[in-house]
Amino acid sequence: MTDVTVVGDAPEIDEIKRVVQLYVDGFQGSREKLEEAFHKDAWIFALDADGALAIDLISDRFERWSDSHRAVKSRFIAVTQAGEVASVLLGFDNSENLADSWVDVIALVKVDDAWKITNKTAAHSTRAAWAKPKY
Repeated sequence: MTDVTVVGDAPEIDEIKRVVQLYVDGFQGSREKLEEAFHKDAWIFALDADGALAIDLISDRFERWSDSHRAVKSRFIAVTQAGEVASVLLGFDNSENLADSWVDVIALVKVDDAWKITNKTAAHSTRAAWAKPKY
């Protein structure tokens, strides 16, 4: 794995990254992994390559995402943990077509001893400046 910037002390970085990786792995046909990663009321705000903003309840996307079988890889850019809240800046890189990659800011909260993603704000990689994948 590449270098990850950690802001402050992140004692649960491995578990936080595991939960975010469940989200990425869910695109390989596993709705169960998506359901484990996300809080049931999580939202997505996504800015596409044309600048259009889509806003949805993430669970409304689970079926489409898990059925897509996209060849995506995670690129952890930065992780911040402050007690029971955390954020991850993630490169969501399509290994078959880097031009269809995204950069996500993922918010997590620890509920009942389990980390859950509560929000995903994404920008198409063409709008992600320095954080986009290296072509």
